[in-house]
Amino acid sequence: MKKLLPLLITTFFISFLTSAHAIAQDVDSLNVMSFNIRFGTANDGDNHWKHRKEYVFKTIADYGPDLLGMQEVLPLQVEFLRKKLPEYSYVGRSRQTTPNGEQCGIMIKSARFDILEEGHFWLSETPNVPGSKSWDSSLPRMASWVKLFDRSKAQAIYFVNTHFDHRGQNARLKSAQVIVDRVQQFEVGIPIVLAGDFNASENSAPIKLLRKRLVDTFEKLHPNATNQSTSSGFRGKIDGNRIDYVFASENWIVDAAAIDRRSFNGKYPSDHYPVTCTLKAADK
Repeated sequence: MKKLLPLLITTFFISFLTSAHAIAQDVDSLNVMSFNIRFGTANDGDNHWKHRKEYVFKTIADYGPDLLGMQEVLPLQVEFLRKKLPEYSYVGRSRQTTPNGEQCGIMIKSARFDILEEGHFWLSETPNVPGSKSWDSSLPRMASWVKLFDRSKAQAIYFVNTHFDHRGQNARLKSAQVIVDRVQQFEVGIPIVLAGDFNASENSAPIKLLRKRLVDTFEKLHPNATNQSTSSGFRGKIDGNRIDYVFASENWIVDAAAIDRRSFNGKYPSDHYPVTCTLKAADK
């Protein structure tokens, strides 16, 4: 036993230092995912939610985002993912006045963050009116947001998640302005992350407007990228435009950014690919 004791002590300290290093790496970075999971009652045949919900769960769990913004989320999908991912808190509400509508759901790693504030606004001329829509928007569109305290870094951050209209060209541009106006009301100096399905290509007017206020994380690291499609169409499509983004304020350093195109035996989790990025706080 005496001979084993030094070995056990050495093994313990190696394990302790390795774990401490892993924790330090984790808190040094912020991993963000934006994922349109396709609403769960869509008539998608073999790609119906019941056939792919485990793929959605595995995609999220494998990446392990600190912050996840989802679009097209129905209550049945919220219930499933909250059971499968109990380590996350959830913020979301229906974009309509009825409780069973789609949500721009936010999942937050509970061990890392405290929720200080949360709220919702609509992409309309009356953003504080639930269910409101304006311009040529085909449906009520919204954004959900949280102000968080990051215990690992002892600082606050804002996270916003949204979904722009798929038909209204003017509505998308006006929605971008609503987003810009709202984030300008946030407390000055606190880092911001904006995720969403913007239904707008990289060179469109809404994206150009958002880039005046925030950094397009994927474009920052991949300015000359081709085959940027974030729409899988359930068939692995890669040609086309990005319409899903993660934006960040200038007080972040973009360390990584990617389009996650994983599949499971040729089956895709959604008709969109999730997009991810890793952010680090810029030196003050």
